[in-house]
Amino acid sequence: MAEETQGSTNQDLGTSPSRINNPRIRHEISRAIVWVAVVGTVALAVWIARPLLVIFGAMVFASMIDGGARLLGRALSIRRSWRVAIVLAATVSFMLWLGYFAGSTISQEAAQFPAIVERQLGELFAWARAQGFQIDQSQLQNYLGNIGSGISTVTKALGGILGSAATMLLIVVIGIYVAVDPQLYERGVAWMLPREQRDRFYVTTARMGQTMRRLMAGRLLGMVVEALFTYLMLAVVAPLIGIGVVPMAALLAILTGLLAFVPNLGAIISGALMVLVGFSGGVEMGIYTIFVYFFVQNFDGYIVIPMIAKKTVDLAPALVLAFQLIMGILFGILGLFLADPLLAMIKVALERRAEQADENTSGEAVGHGA
Repeated sequence: MAEETQGSTNQDLGTSPSRINNPRIRHEISRAIVWVAVVGTVALAVWIARPLLVIFGAMVFASMIDGGARLLGRALSIRRSWRVAIVLAATVSFMLWLGYFAGSTISQEAAQFPAIVERQLGELFAWARAQGFQIDQSQLQNYLGNIGSGISTVTKALGGILGSAATMLLIVVIGIYVAVDPQLYERGVAWMLPREQRDRFYVTTARMGQTMRRLMAGRLLGMVVEALFTYLMLAVVAPLIGIGVVPMAALLAILTGLLAFVPNLGAIISGALMVLVGFSGGVEMGIYTIFVYFFVQNFDGYIVIPMIAKKTVDLAPALVLAFQLIMGILFGILGLFLADPLLAMIKVALERRAEQADENTSGEAVGHGA
């Protein structure tokens, strides 16, 4: 009888072993659940970061194909699949030309390139020791080797994924599928979202796609401009002013163009290589290569990039450099190449988030005013 009375009392009070009536305890449990969810999300993101980066690389490649297909659409009234095929055929043709027709000359220059760089570094160390700097070349080489092994250790787990041809092939294949019919995948993602959020999702993805296309178009334009100007200054202008053709002009131009895909760091690496090769032909040629480096970088930085930045995301150079260093350490060369596009997408997402917050605030203000 007493047990029945106690049960009825508990029912009246609305208590049960699975229910917590204390608001403070419920609040603390809710906070703990939020922290567990955050930690779990971070752990999941770290665990799947590598395949996500590969997928993002495919999206970047798809945006480049999509930009070319849209550009062709202004002149050719044909199906999108045919325009995508034309862009891919043009890309493959260019790569074949670069490999077969220019490969013989560039391969000969590339074989001599390490020896020239090593010799110039040795001369630089000798000059520094003559000026009173205590530099031991063997110790410096050991330091460089330790740095290289450290970077190798960090990126060892990614070597089999991001450094293989299979990964690049996967990026290309996924990118082609997405570029052929991007709306199909966009609708698939939107279908998994709540109905009230789909319109915002479409607006955000449209803005991200437009920004990515313009960013990649600007990047490709900058690569072409830097490679072309570097070759003209090293192989055409230099003989006209009596300096002579700078050794490995074609190789230096291609390296400058390729490294231009990575802002800031790419320019520093290509400039250092250009100056080292230039001083192998004498002091006058070395000074001239320094001038070429600053001329090309200033032309690209003050004329080409500002024109592109007006129509795309204007990112702070220090922020881009810091993000490149982080992505390079975590994910190797692929992370370094994708750092700038990823940062641009993060900025677009944050801008859209701020716009939505302003819209909600203004809507609440109008509601209160009514």
